[in-house]
Amino acid sequence: MPADTIVYAALDDRVLVVRGDPSGWTASEPLVGRDFESVAASEERPERAFAGTVESGIQRTTDEGDTWDRVAPDIDDRVTALAVSPHDPDTVWAGSEPSAVYRSTDGGDSWEPLPPLTDLPSESAWSFPPRPHTHHVRWLEADPHDPERLYVAIEAGALVRTDDALTARAGDADGTETWQDRPEGARRDNHTLATHPDAEGRVYTAAGDGYAQSEDGGDTWTYPQDGLGHRYVWGLAVPRSDSDTVVVSAARGARSAHTVSAAEAHVYRTTNAGRDDATEWTLSMDGLPGAEGTVRSILTAADGPVLFALNNRGLYRSADAGASWDRLDLDWQDEYESQTPRGLAVV
Repeated sequence: MPADTIVYAALDDRVLVVRGDPSGWTASEPLVGRDFESVAASEERPERAFAGTVESGIQRTTDEGDTWDRVAPDIDDRVTALAVSPHDPDTVWAGSEPSAVYRSTDGGDSWEPLPPLTDLPSESAWSFPPRPHTHHVRWLEADPHDPERLYVAIEAGALVRTDDALTARAGDADGTETWQDRPEGARRDNHTLATHPDAEGRVYTAAGDGYAQSEDGGDTWTYPQDGLGHRYVWGLAVPRSDSDTVVVSAARGARSAHTVSAAEAHVYRTTNAGRDDATEWTLSMDGLPGAEGTVRSILTAADGPVLFALNNRGLYRSADAGASWDRLDLDWQDEYESQTPRGLAVV
């Protein structure tokens, strides 16, 4: 990793900005006092990052996290998901609660809504259990091979996709003309999605109803679960060096995944995700804290085989695609241990 690695890590009430390399790390708290839901950044513009909040909209930094300002003043709903296009760092998507998707093509200066997700036939069945009257976009995943394709995870109820992510506009067409509703066999409670530049058509998903994988852009799905001892799957990362290695975080259920007082979360790994008939998961906890008292890790990929994991016990780095982990030497305060991490981006 280069010496100027920057990690944007969102906890419940603050964003930590961690800088350094394996020889040493420093952390600051430039953004504190808001309820956070998500973060996103791009290696092409590492000085710029976005943070989604419950009541303060989208916060943006353009100076490596030193200062933050609100953008998209018209987006007042919870900003539950953010993604930067792998094709153009000025193209950014935001997802909200109630479920909606917004797009910026100028680095966050201006935003416009995509056609409504709520036009889809399956919307009547969407519901987020802690707030059953509503639902939200939990994850946005831009396809690295097609700049117009965007995958959207609705918590809870659906996975949807569009092939008009750059051109569709609210008012030009209704949602059913833009969004493809619930591809057959897709998980319903998707939490984290991933794609990979070396595996065209492959989509990985960590869901409350288990792990799933598609090889054809979401048209069909397989469900390799052998060895996955906990099926409420949350975090997901695929190292850039190997599209067949997948690392996930998982728990028995939502309470043990997210609630600190009842937390018991694990990390699993497979190295043969490209072979449906041979995919087998093993625990990958070497260097991570014990499962008891640890909430589900948020996972993300950096350069080559490097992965990062964020949980209430600390920020961890793997140099071997998740086979082992090292805790970053930070001043991890006691108050962090009572929080549930919300987002992680590494540039």
